[in-house]
Amino acid sequence: MKGAGRCRHAWLVWALALVALPAWAQRAPVLDHFDVGIGSYYATSSTTLGGGLPQGLFNTSVNLEDDLGFDNSESLPRVRADWLVGEHQGLSLDYYRYSRASGRRWQRTLNVQGQSYALDAALHGRVSFAFGSLAWRWWFGDDEDAFGLGIGASHYRASGSIAGHLDVNGQQQASLDADTGTSAWAPLLQVGWRHAINRHWRVYFDAAGVYKNGGKLHGHVYNASLGVRWMPLAHWALALEYGVNSIHVAQSHRYYADSLDVQLYGPSAFVYWRF
Repeated sequence: MKGAGRCRHAWLVWALALVALPAWAQRAPVLDHFDVGIGSYYATSSTTLGGGLPQGLFNTSVNLEDDLGFDNSESLPRVRADWLVGEHQGLSLDYYRYSRASGRRWQRTLNVQGQSYALDAALHGRVSFAFGSLAWRWWFGDDEDAFGLGIGASHYRASGSIAGHLDVNGQQQASLDADTGTSAWAPLLQVGWRHAINRHWRVYFDAAGVYKNGGKLHGHVYNASLGVRWMPLAHWALALEYGVNSIHVAQSHRYYADSLDVQLYGPSAFVYWRF
């Protein structure tokens, strides 16, 4: 009888476990009500500053990585936040900043027909770009898959400069000192996808585009990222993703035009606080 009682108790424990297991293993909703992430974007870059006449004549450009010896990779800070207002719509915020400065110097001695010439040349460049966006998103789907569409506004601020000189035998023969800077608001379009693998893992995709035309300032900012999020704790998560950003901003002045072209791609890591 005691053995039978123990057997019945064992079956009862197994039955309770089988009932509780699906509830424990069920997939959590794929959208958080609120989360904010702070991370670093380890980006490989190609940065070009250009200038010329407004009609496109006599254009010239300097690539900061190839011509000025800039490192072609750098860690950029990035901040994101999402807030659901209700169950299927809410606010989305994104901000990152890119800033570089470097230069090169050349010193040579040339002998021409018995005459010695000491050449001293230097070229220095600086570029800074900051991008922030705020969008309202609508989400469609269920607890495992959600697809989002967002519209909003973005603000970008760009500046760059090139300075240099050429001296021969201590006498300056040529100099260059040019800089540009601008900021503007532009409409933004976003798309997104979220998939819950289980209660601890999610995969996601985000893309956004900004396009501005007309007036003195025009250009585009496009970005896309694919990532995975791990949620080991109730209110904390880690995310790894790979992203691509394309930035092109051009500005027309009275007698000339200038442009900034930046291509960024590489992995990012984020720490999220969520609930």
